[in-house]
Amino acid sequence: MSKLKIKSGKGEIVLKKSASLVGLKTSPSEKLNEKDYVEHEYLNNLGGFNVVSLKGDDVDQTLDEVRTKDEVEVGTHVYFAEGSEKPLIATGEIFIHFREGVSLNEQNIVLEEFSLKLQERRNDQRIVAVVTPQSPNPFKVAAALQQISMVKYAEPDLDTVLDEYFVAPSDDLVPHQWHLKNEGRVPDVNYRLKRGADAKVVDAWNRLGSPGRADVTIAVIDNGFDLTHPDLKEKVFRPFDIWNQSNKVSQGDPRYTHGTPCASVALASTNEKGIVGAAPNARFMPISGTSFSLRATEQMFDYCVKNGADVISCSWGTTDPNFSLSPMKEEAISNAAQKGRNGKGCVIVYAAGNEDFDFLNFYAAHPDVIAVGACTSKDEHANYSNRGRELSVVAPSNGDWPIIAARAWWDEGLTWETGNYKFWRDGRSRGNHYKHFGGTSSSTPLVAGICALILSANPDLTARQVKQILQETADKIGSPSDYDSNGWSAKFGYGRVNADKAVAEALRLMDSSSAPVVDVKENITSGKGLFEFNVKKQAPTGWGVQIGAFAEYGNVLIQAEKLQAQFNEKIIVNINELNGKTVYKVVVGAFNNKSDAVSLFHKMERAGVKGFPRNLEDLV
Repeated sequence: MSKLKIKSGKGEIVLKKSASLVGLKTSPSEKLNEKDYVEHEYLNNLGGFNVVSLKGDDVDQTLDEVRTKDEVEVGTHVYFAEGSEKPLIATGEIFIHFREGVSLNEQNIVLEEFSLKLQERRNDQRIVAVVTPQSPNPFKVAAALQQISMVKYAEPDLDTVLDEYFVAPSDDLVPHQWHLKNEGRVPDVNYRLKRGADAKVVDAWNRLGSPGRADVTIAVIDNGFDLTHPDLKEKVFRPFDIWNQSNKVSQGDPRYTHGTPCASVALASTNEKGIVGAAPNARFMPISGTSFSLRATEQMFDYCVKNGADVISCSWGTTDPNFSLSPMKEEAISNAAQKGRNGKGCVIVYAAGNEDFDFLNFYAAHPDVIAVGACTSKDEHANYSNRGRELSVVAPSNGDWPIIAARAWWDEGLTWETGNYKFWRDGRSRGNHYKHFGGTSSSTPLVAGICALILSANPDLTARQVKQILQETADKIGSPSDYDSNGWSAKFGYGRVNADKAVAEALRLMDSSSAPVVDVKENITSGKGLFEFNVKKQAPTGWGVQIGAFAEYGNVLIQAEKLQAQFNEKIIVNINELNGKTVYKVVVGAFNNKSDAVSLFHKMERAGVKGFPRNLEDLV
């Protein structure tokens, strides 16, 4: 079969036309596997096409015949990159960047030469064109455009299969969620873990006084979401399906089950049944349909930005050198990381990958994302987890002892070498809604959930600050010799993520902010007003709700009067020093247990008063 060389990402790939596979675009109601000309259906959405094999010896001739069928809108060839077994397909769009000074008339001449149609103009030099029935093959068009002096860059939009970073557990499995708090043992089998080898999530909940805020949204981009699962169904917020371009997320295909366990690790709800995610109060935005396509990449991240995602979790990618990220794909991710959350940036978390390579999944290597590797229940490097210079942190996953996660109702499971155990390696069921899970697919949503806890503690943090907090508060595990003089390791990044330390740092940064947490209309600087004044020493124990930090004592008096009248609770004032200035922290209530403080927090939240549960001991 013929070969074709094109630029892709930051390099070149040599394409070879498949001798048996083609892509067919039909109406959604058509069932290609029932057509007499289809031998087998392999993928139901690759760049908008269904990938099938056709009956017949000559793929070119057979495809030409199939293109005449009424139900076939478009038929195209499928290609393979040299040295790769992943099929790829051209979507028909070509992203063209003309050189400075090329006029619109000259650009139109180029389009006319290849019978291209202008699809979208992004600025004077950058356009998106689409092939027409009179155009050559999109790959051939792009290859020819790349040789024209007026064109700086031409990238054919192509789609290929991305890797889902799940590793089948290799050890006996357990229901206990040791990755949240590791007590050093497995409850239902005789197996010892390393006590404390966990992500300190339970400690973070205790520090916050709750398992996170309900207005933080985690978007999980993946395939195979079971939106009827008891741990997910009540949390779904603005879902979207890239493949069918609607809010009706595809379900039921046994080839796609990966998204359900990933989402559960991040945010499975607290419903007194099953498991709990790292941020169980967070909202769940499922984005279904992973894709290498540039157009789809732009769409998935733009959707997250426009629909209010705070954290974006991605447990997929590629390490195939043929498919490095192009500048425009990198730009799509950067836009979300820098412009989301009203300019504070979406926190984007990517899996490092499971190939045991000395470089990361190309998506995880993006400088604006948090690249997550995996460590084990004994605080050791998981031997499958990729290493590389862009690695940010590691988080607990399988490799010694696996974790438990949700499973989709249509998940057919796996058959293990040690026995016919589809969901539980040891054959011991822990519930029909669950299975064992691992890999960087699992460590990544765990970190996404921890990022949601950080934003629960301090919503004003930028995405860059969240990444910095995770890295600076991580625990060094492994050997000291694994780390360089900057405290970074190719195996562990900056260490194993510590949710409790990260939340504490987020709270500290909020306390030290010069901007008050609440709006204060009055600004007293010269002792105006008349107040009844009563001072009692407060023991540094118990819980309250902190509403802000103030530089002017007059403002403290005004807020104390308002809050006491509104909520009829004790007002605590902590006096401290910040950068040589006196700062007053105001706390409402003083309770013996955090549950009462959390109840007051929710009452204040409903009344429109911002704050957060606060351990009074932390103020001293």
